[in-house]
Amino acid sequence: MTDNTQDISKQANPINDANNPQVKNLIERLSGEHISSGNNSDNKAKQAIIFRMVMDKHICPFGLKSLDALKHADYDIIDRHITNDEENKLVKNTLGVKTTPQTFINGKRIGGNDDLQVFLGNAEPESEDDTSYTPIIAVFGVTALMTLALCWASSVSVLSMQALMWFVAFSMCVLAIKKLEDLQSFSTGFLGYDLLARKVVRYAYVYPFFEAFAGVSMLANQPWLSVIAGIVSLSIGLIGGVSVIKAVYIDKRELKCACVGGNSNVPLGAISLTENVMMVVMGAYMLSQAF
Repeated sequence: MTDNTQDISKQANPINDANNPQVKNLIERLSGEHISSGNNSDNKAKQAIIFRMVMDKHICPFGLKSLDALKHADYDIIDRHITNDEENKLVKNTLGVKTTPQTFINGKRIGGNDDLQVFLGNAEPESEDDTSYTPIIAVFGVTALMTLALCWASSVSVLSMQALMWFVAFSMCVLAIKKLEDLQSFSTGFLGYDLLARKVVRYAYVYPFFEAFAGVSMLANQPWLSVIAGIVSLSIGLIGGVSVIKAVYIDKRELKCACVGGNSNVPLGAISLTENVMMVVMGAYMLSQAF
């Protein structure tokens, strides 16, 4: 390392100007390529510099996303590769940042991939308080398509009770998988509003298994198994529905729903209640068919 590198490693504030001599030194020192804009190769109003990790055993996925976004936005790009740990440390110390990739647009530092996507208008700024229905839309959307495919293959009407049972069963199985991905996080969120879990904490840990069992049993369509699954589905659906109604509509609490896992930003409310209503309806239907 040169004396200059040792000095910049002590730098407290990030460099935000690409005209800084230290940034220019990085551009000259690192390997890479110049990627001209496809439509405006001479357009100096759209200039970008990106420092990203391109090692033999690791190519940073966020760097690839940033580079792709710049290409699609028609930027003239100076693409600089970080090819080893020494260069990685040098870039971070020089720019005064903790992570790469780092992108400069028209001489000003934009930041990492998330900041770049927001700058280019490809994403909205993230906030811990933001709510999103995307996870639950994805689950119900895919399970609806699975149901349609099975109806088509089996020549069953999509408006039949069988189709509804398949849809609910698929949804319960996928939702159970989402919960089981991180059981600790799910149980923490679930304990925030479920009435039975507050009395019996271990119920929060076995709930996803009950849900998965009920969903798989619905698909199996065996009379003796349907009785057990019907009781389970009806019970957990009723408890869940009452818990949601109390937490959201009576106590007026603003909570995140643990239905798609403990780390989601899906708000507790109508969607959660719908899930429980579906389980109650299917549980009651299975029991009525059995008896």
